[in-house]
Amino acid sequence: MISVRIFLAVAAAKGWELHQMGVNNAFLHGDLEEEVYMSMPPGFRASNPHKVCRLHKSLYGLKQAPRQWFAKLSSTLLDYGFTHTYADYSLFTYKREGKFMTLLVYVDDLVLTGNDYTLCASFKHYLHKCFHIKDLGPLKYFLGIEVARSPQGLFLCQRKYALDIIHECGLLGCKPVDTPMEVNHKLALATGSPLPDATQYRRLIGRLICLTISHPELSYVVH
Repeated sequence: MISVRIFLAVAAAKGWELHQMGVNNAFLHGDLEEEVYMSMPPGFRASNPHKVCRLHKSLYGLKQAPRQWFAKLSSTLLDYGFTHTYADYSLFTYKREGKFMTLLVYVDDLVLTGNDYTLCASFKHYLHKCFHIKDLGPLKYFLGIEVARSPQGLFLCQRKYALDIIHECGLLGCKPVDTPMEVNHKLALATGSPLPDATQYRRLIGRLICLTISHPELSYVVH
C-alpha cells in the first residue's frame, strides 16, 4: 500500500494521467513448467475412461496459477523494456529517451501512468495483443480506494469500502459517533472460550486495517 500511495502521489504532483486496465482470465495465460495432470472434465467422452489430461496452461484453482501468471506478465513487460523495482516487485518502470512510464500490478488489475500519452496508448495496444486486456479508462477504484481527480490533485476515499464492511457485519442501522471508543479505556483480559471458527473475525480485522489507509484516526481502535 505504501507503493500505491507513492505511485499516486507522484502522478498527482507531475500531472500525469492514470490509466486502469484489467486482464481477462489472467491465470489462464500462465505456462506450466511442471507435469500436471487432471481428470477428464464432466461431459467429455473418451475411448478409455481411465485416461487423464496433461495441462500445458494453468487453470484457476491450481497452486501454481498465480505464480505462473505473474512470471508470464513479468517476462512480457521486461521484453517491452520495463524493469523491476526491487523494493516492490509489483511495480515496473520504463525509461527511455526522456519518456517515462510506471506500471503497478495487483493480480489482474493494472494501473499505468507516464509522461507521454502516445507511449502509454502504444503500450496498452501491445498489452492487448498479448493478453486481451480491458481498458477501464481513467483510474476510479483500486484496492478498495475511490480515486477522484480535480485541478487541485487526487482525492482518495474509502466510503464504499467502509459501507461494505458495515453491511457485512449487519450494522447499517447503527448511529455513528465521533469517538468510536471510550476515552482512557483500559483493555481487560480476554474471557470466554475461543471462537470455533475465527475466519470471519480475521477477515474483518484485515478489512479494518485496510480502512486505516484513509482513516488513520481509527488505527488505535483497530489495533
